[in-house]
Amino acid sequence: MKLLMLGGTEFVGRAVTEDALDRGWEVTVFHRGHHAPPPGATAVHGDRTAPGGLDALAEGEWDLVVDTWGGAPTAVRDSARLLRERAGRYSYVSSRSVYAYPAPAGLDENGPLVEGSPDAEATAYAEDKRGAELAAVDAFGDRALLVRAGLILGPYENVGRLPWWLNRTARGGPVLAPGPHALPIRYIDVRDLARWTLDASAAGLGGAYNLLCPAGHATMGRLLDACAATTGGRAELRWTDPQLIEEAGVQPWTELPVWVPQGEAHAFMHGGDVSKAVAAGLACRPVEETVADTWAWLRTLDGAPPQRPDRPAPGLAADREAALLGL
Repeated sequence: MKLLMLGGTEFVGRAVTEDALDRGWEVTVFHRGHHAPPPGATAVHGDRTAPGGLDALAEGEWDLVVDTWGGAPTAVRDSARLLRERAGRYSYVSSRSVYAYPAPAGLDENGPLVEGSPDAEATAYAEDKRGAELAAVDAFGDRALLVRAGLILGPYENVGRLPWWLNRTARGGPVLAPGPHALPIRYIDVRDLARWTLDASAAGLGGAYNLLCPAGHATMGRLLDACAATTGGRAELRWTDPQLIEEAGVQPWTELPVWVPQGEAHAFMHGGDVSKAVAAGLACRPVEETVADTWAWLRTLDGAPPQRPDRPAPGLAADREAALLGL
């Protein structure tokens, strides 16, 4: 297989590139040149947002294109149109954010969607992702695979959610743990996403698929217990009633990453139906493995973990945590 990875040097793109290389595929990584791609990939440079930014892709043929773009849909439109006669398939890593909010738990791929246009400039994340989906389908038809991922965790994370919890538990002491311990959470390990995307693409699948771990796979308790154990056992998890957290004005998801209390937002973030993807081979590793491998990666870094410039760093300030815990 010959893969063209649009991106391929950070988080999801890097995981896809590494998985493809492990399969023995021939991989071309198209990126701006800010970070080196994994060893074994061929690097081609260009900026999709600049005039002539796709010139380096004017020639060449590939079996598969994988695209993780999260900005203006016009970038996906232009690349998909350029490549539709020279690539067999186009797999776009989208998001479950394309579903109209609120979305009930158990919503499958036929749920109502936000509006989007392939010809739009960047507006908002959900609309941008939906517009990019339409751009991929416009160019590739049933040769386009739309991977509607939920929360993505794992090594190389550049959003900061799991790294924040790991670094916080590594510091030790009393840690505000948002309850309840048994609160279900749904996410996808970036490596499981990469493996499924390449398997599904190689099998010729098209259309939309939700990608999350199945219901019952993990809880907030298992995630934070794993963080505390993996980072040395110095953290004292103090499970705190969600009502007390909300009354203090602490923001779910951003100040306490991953966590969303039961209700409308939880159903939207953690409640998607993934039976279609499971039937197509989705397998998810245990949360403890995701946590341990992410910590192992963090310990290889010389300095702070990477942080996307378009996303604010998550996490609860130490003084606010102490106040909530009565310290």
